Amino acid sequence: MMDARQSVRQPGPVVIDIENITKDYVMGEEIVRALRGVSLQIRRNEYLAVMGPSGSGKSTLMNMLGCLDTPTSGRYEFNGRNVAEMDDDELAAIRNREIGFVFQTFNLLARATSLRNVELPLIYAGMDPETRVERATQALTDVGLGDRIQHKPNELSGGQRQRVAIARALVNDPSIILADEPTGNLDSKTGEEIMVLLEDLYQRGHTIILVTHERDIAAHARRTIHLRDGIIEMDHAGFIPELDAAVAS
Repeated sequence: MMDARQSVRQPGPVVIDIENITKDYVMGEEIVRALRGVSLQIRRNEYLAVMGPSGSGKSTLMNMLGCLDTPTSGRYEFNGRNVAEMDDDELAAIRNREIGFVFQTFNLLARATSLRNVELPLIYAGMDPETRVERATQALTDVGLGDRIQHKPNELSGGQRQRVAIARALVNDPSIILADEPTGNLDSKTGEEIMVLLEDLYQRGHTIILVTHERDIAAHARRTIHLRDGIIEMDHAGFIPELDAAVAS
């Protein structure tokens, strides 16, 4: 397996630029501040891991980065556009065309074939049937499932289902791939295969943001940020083994 500190691609222009982001949630009569002034730049061709203990703000930050939620205060620009100034349709278009989501639970339609599942973002984008079948087939081929395009999720292994999810994330050629605990429901061998696939995508020029609590998964990234109590406490290249105890605590 390639060492996570080898073969680092040269980062490109800034894709995500957030400054002093906060996020508050109202819990009964109490206000909980999940993010407490987070500032972060992510460039094209980066491979970034986001780590932190439970309650650190990882999920909240992921939802912000994926335009699934909006900050209470602060600035978020995606490819130079202010997210706060976008309406619901514009945000939906960003999520569909610019961000490829990979979830721990796969989020596949149980009654649909692999091909149909991968086609979904293209259907929402209004692409004609012939083109979307061609692109979805190519995306499945790119993740090693060219011979499984007519299989439904219950006919696939866990690793194959995650590959379908990754193909769906790739099919619109997004600016970033946002992977939330992508190996969480997989055994260690299958999880390693998925990480090899993400490595290959990174080497092909994709920008990857990996949200994880597992240090061995984060070690695949070229840059790691650590969240604690809603702030970024560390931002460094690669993974620092001596921080294991602090990250896990």
